[in-house]
Amino acid sequence: MLDKDIISQVKTVFASLGSDFVFRLSGDPSLPKTKEMLEFLTDVVSCSPRLAVEMTDMPEVSPRFSLWRDGAPTGITFRCIPGGHEFTSLLLAVLNADGKGKNLPDEATASRIKSLKGEIEISVFVSLDCTNCPDVVQALNVIALNNPGLAVEIVDGAMSPGEAKALHVQAVPTVFANGVLLHVGRSSLGELLALLEERFGTDAAGDVTREVEADLIVIGGGPAGVASAVYSARKGLRVAVVAGTIGGQVRETKGIENLISSGVTTGMDLAGGLRVNLEENAVQIYDQRVVEEVVLTGPEKIVKAKGGEVFKAPQVIIATGASWRKLNVPGEADYIGRGVAFCAHCDGPFYAGKDVAVVGGGNSGIEAAIDLSGICRNVTVFEFLDELKADTVLIEKAKSLPNVEIHTSCAVKEISGDGTKVTGLIVENRQTGEIADYIEDGVFVQIGLTPNSGLFATQVPVTSHGEIVVDDCCRTATKDVYAAGDVTTVPYKQIAIAIGEGAKAALSAFNDRIRRR
Repeated sequence: MLDKDIISQVKTVFASLGSDFVFRLSGDPSLPKTKEMLEFLTDVVSCSPRLAVEMTDMPEVSPRFSLWRDGAPTGITFRCIPGGHEFTSLLLAVLNADGKGKNLPDEATASRIKSLKGEIEISVFVSLDCTNCPDVVQALNVIALNNPGLAVEIVDGAMSPGEAKALHVQAVPTVFANGVLLHVGRSSLGELLALLEERFGTDAAGDVTREVEADLIVIGGGPAGVASAVYSARKGLRVAVVAGTIGGQVRETKGIENLISSGVTTGMDLAGGLRVNLEENAVQIYDQRVVEEVVLTGPEKIVKAKGGEVFKAPQVIIATGASWRKLNVPGEADYIGRGVAFCAHCDGPFYAGKDVAVVGGGNSGIEAAIDLSGICRNVTVFEFLDELKADTVLIEKAKSLPNVEIHTSCAVKEISGDGTKVTGLIVENRQTGEIADYIEDGVFVQIGLTPNSGLFATQVPVTSHGEIVVDDCCRTATKDVYAAGDVTTVPYKQIAIAIGEGAKAALSAFNDRIRRR
């Protein structure tokens, strides 16, 4: 199944393995999928004498294999043939179990993982075409490797459609913990760990009471935050970046073609480059953190992260970016992952041949409608304003499609369902006041971004939309507190602009430092 070039590359990746690994395969040997899985694993184990595959005497209806290291289970099981985007997840599972991976948690994060209470069984439903799924899979695998009481099973929804339907899985990735829905959609290790901590509790002894002192703290790891950190470090400052992930919202961007001098790239590649920039400039990286509290007044700024870490510095740059905006109407939260979705590329296939609604008439909304029109029976677009906001070329394309219907001046009032899945939505015509019920199988919310500023709103001024107010030099009204990128009032939320604003914030902070503003 693996071509010669891939096998050659995997041999190089696994050349330094120090442990013996076994893929323990269970499944009905007469089933085509079991045979296909065995063929796949046979190719993988041919890449290293440290790898082996063995059949068990457990004829599962749905074939699966678990990863064992030196005769003991790692807690990782694949109920799928991890090709596509998940092939990397398989490779990293082996490397991380061997202690040689690149996304292993640091001491503080590992301590939080180990302190999770109880026996926890995780199932994560994925699609091999999903670009967001590998991040979640890899994060959960890392958690399993660091906590023997937790096990993770990666399930390809296409291989287990009956189970996916019974659990009302309509989006990927979808994560269940002990059979109860935990999370739907893109997430990071830090965010998933926080959800597990909230649900299952932790042993307080696992907290790491550590203080980190720096000259400057950057909160956020996207383009603005990284630019701030790099520019500051090059001034000779000790810089600590405290973030959920390095890359931030950029990681969700599939294709980037307008970042000057970079050519065509992807969000994940750019995120990888941002981390390299930080490492090359000796910036202290504290990612996979959840910031719980900040104290921005006074000469010493304090940033507290979940798990007991405290970061202190005389200056702070806020670069926390923005997140997908939600409608905040009845039914939306109840049906996320069960009919309410935010990614047409990842979740669109669940609605093949069905009727769906897209809420939002900007570029993202119209692009989603165009994408969905190729697989859905009918796509209805609802825009709150009196006219669409998308680029003309996109509007013309959408209007030319026979199964795309567009309504403007519409306010979605409620998303309705039958308790297990979405059945439609209630929409008000803003011009006439007329209320109409639309029968839909899914609702894709595409209404832009909302600033991640809630943690700071009582200590720095924010607009009615939640944007942190900054001057031309990225200064906030609070002394020695700066902000950059999508979380601020700067217009045009673009990667290139965020990078420039991050650099500006760093230079402003340094200038104020040397002038003792």
